[in-house]
Parts: sequence; structure tokens; C-alpha cells
Amino acid sequence: MVVTMRIIIAGGHGQVALRLEQLVAARGDEVAGIIRTSTQVGDLLAVGAEPIVCDLESASVTDIAKHLETADAAVFAAGAGPGSGSDRKDSVDRAAAALFADAAEQAGVRRFLIVSAMGADRDPPEGTDPVFAAYLRAKGAADADIRSRPGLEWTILRPGRLTNKPGTGRVTLGESTGRGDVPRDDVAAVLAALLTEPGTAGATVELIDGDTPIAEAAKAAAQR
Repeated sequence: MVVTMRIIIAGGHGQVALRLEQLVAARGDEVAGIIRTSTQVGDLLAVGAEPIVCDLESASVTDIAKHLETADAAVFAAGAGPGSGSDRKDSVDRAAAALFADAAEQAGVRRFLIVSAMGADRDPPEGTDPVFAAYLRAKGAADADIRSRPGLEWTILRPGRLTNKPGTGRVTLGESTGRGDVPRDDVAAVLAALLTEPGTAGATVELIDGDTPIAEAAKAAAQR
């Protein structure tokens, strides 16, 4: 099997990340996931990914850059997760994203994908749960930071409400899709497709359920 790309994924034990790792490993890419604890190693090995134990909340830019030196692409799919408070939304969803981007630039990795959130481009509506509002603001700040980096060929993916329904392989992907659900399976498959579509560099795209095959949707996004 010929390896075509080496991909490093921050938040490598997340639900979307594990799916992405399995997809890109199966197509012949070399993939590694950055994880917080050695208890997660077995899950990454099971999907064909190399585990890298490195806590993004305490590591330095240089620490992370060393892991990225051999990478062709970097994907930020980390998040503070359910049950975390506003402080960790900022320290993971914003600060760790910026740290990972700093490390990518230091290591000379240009292709950079980040999983954001729909609604991150505007102030949360009045009455939004304070922790969720902090999450959206953190994602928006991370996106703004990534957009400011001319050294990165970045793509920002903003999925709708994530579900664990089986993926359909068909989506709506575009600058503005409206709100909707999307299976984590399809989010991972879209990320895998975007990695091979360099024409999506500089694009911010939303993602929900739809009728367009993923490969076709990714190609269309690259032509915009």
C-alpha cells in the first residue's frame, strides 16, 4: 500500500477524529492522533492511527512542532467536550487551536483543517446557555486567528448539530447551508475529502445533511 500523505490530528480520540483516522488509514494515508492520556492508545491503534500522547493544554509550541515535522497536513478536531466549563472552552477550543496552528507554522506544515461550529461567526443570541455561548465565542476566535495566518493553507469546516446516525455519504456543503443535523460519519468523510482538495484553502464552509455525494460536494467547494 502506497502512503500518499501523513496527517496529524489534534484531539485524536474524539468521535469525529477516530472516524477520520480510520477513513484515511484505510485509503493508504499515514495518520497520527494527538491524545491526552495513554489510556486512549488502544483505541487509536484499533483504527490504524499512530498515538501521540501530548496534552495541548500544557505542551509548548516546540513540543507540538516536533510531532508535526513529518506531516503533510494538520487537522484540529479537539474540543473541551460535554461537561466542561467556560474556562476550558477557551483553553481548548480557542487557545489550543492557536497553539496547534503556531506549531504547524513552526514545523512548516501548510495544509491545515479545523473543525469549528455553525454560528461561530456571530454573537450568540440573547438567552443562550452561558457555557455554550463561551464555546461559540471560543470557536469564533479560533477561526479568526486561523484566517489571519498567510502561512497556512487553511480550511474551516462548520458542521451542524452532530448525530450518531449512520452516515449517508451525501451532504450539503457550502458557504451558508442553514441549520441542520449531520452524522459524525459524514463529517469525518468530508474532512477526508477536503484533505485532498487543496482548492478549498481559504474557505469557510458549513455542513449539514443533503443529497450531494461527498466527493462531488468537496470538489464543488474547491471551485468556489
